[in-house]
Amino acid sequence: MRALLLMVRRGLAQHKLSSSITAGSLALACGLVMAVFALREQSYAAFTGGSTAFDAVLGARGSQLQLVLNTVFHLETSPGNLPWSLVQAIERDPRVKAAVPYAVGDNYKGFRIVGTGANLFSDFEARKGDPWRVQPGGRFFEPTLREAVIGDFVARRTGLRVGSRFQPYHGLTYVESAKHEEQYLVVGILEPTRTPADRAIWIPIEGIFRMGGHVLRGTGEAFDASKVAEIPDEAKEASSVMLKLKSPQAGFTLDAEINKQGKVATLAFPIGGVMAELFDKLGWMNRVLEAVAYLTVLVAAGSVMASLYNTMNERRRSLAILRALGARRTTISAAIVLEASAIAALGALLGFAVYVAILSGAAELVRARTGVVLDAWAWHPALVAAPLGIIALGALAGLLPALSAYRTDVARNLQPTS
Repeated sequence: MRALLLMVRRGLAQHKLSSSITAGSLALACGLVMAVFALREQSYAAFTGGSTAFDAVLGARGSQLQLVLNTVFHLETSPGNLPWSLVQAIERDPRVKAAVPYAVGDNYKGFRIVGTGANLFSDFEARKGDPWRVQPGGRFFEPTLREAVIGDFVARRTGLRVGSRFQPYHGLTYVESAKHEEQYLVVGILEPTRTPADRAIWIPIEGIFRMGGHVLRGTGEAFDASKVAEIPDEAKEASSVMLKLKSPQAGFTLDAEINKQGKVATLAFPIGGVMAELFDKLGWMNRVLEAVAYLTVLVAAGSVMASLYNTMNERRRSLAILRALGARRTTISAAIVLEASAIAALGALLGFAVYVAILSGAAELVRARTGVVLDAWAWHPALVAAPLGIIALGALAGLLPALSAYRTDVARNLQPTS
């Protein structure tokens, strides 16, 4: 065994350039395979409502997916508005444990401003089992004042702090010329929730109603709420209502009443099920990524075989000398297979660095776009299966060069070269 390891070490040292390049290609393949599987599982778990503290979302008639993306993940545009009478009706429904309206339509430097009720922070959680908390020195907003609570990600990206003042911009896309005149005081920064809430700015819902340039159409006619002391309920509107239900059965009965029998509103329930349908529709993309990853592995394994096989002509004389000195055919063949395995093992080890780099980059992009946090250090079975598979494939790739070494003719390769 000692002689075998010595042969492997010398083989690697003698062809270190080709061995390094081959190990690098295997590292890329291994890291890509691990990243594809880890990203698929983590993103599915994050977007299908595993940590969502809301049971359902009520919104205007339209797509459930658009409703969930707009209200839960602060993406997409609002499908429309609900009359305040529906908001009040769902709040009084005995099957609903808690309800809070959302009103959207503005941003600050690209971050969504959400008008909502103060009960969001008391009746709901930031994520399941984790209540809303503000960082030291902050508090939640007063519903009658121009105050704001901002997500942790917003604070880090914009530089806003407790005591800072800012002016919202009209619309969901940041346009410098669309600045509102109203100023809001930041009174609290949320503790990181690892949810889309980290990318949102929360203000009292009346702040959205009274924002300059906004009109309410709950009565069917334009109503300017910025010029009145009290807004009549019939004029108010909401983009959606976030719901906490008393039981899962309540969700199914509400779904039947609102989605199947009604024609005015849409209920997205369960939220995880709506997002799961999206992932099911995009399943072909995952299969394409997996196919690309597997193809990369096969190409890398082929490079191992080609690298070793192409060096056989250079090695035939040294292998013949070893045979003349008493080395067995099986020993030399085993050394070639072990060398291929060593290159693959080095590639698999380096593959973890590639995996962390890919997943960290993807996690930063996903968090910046959606607020959802992926963990580059999270455990996944692929972190074991992929490296072991790479090593096994490397050993298989070494079989053909090993067979060539096994057939080396001692007499012919020991003849003088000149």
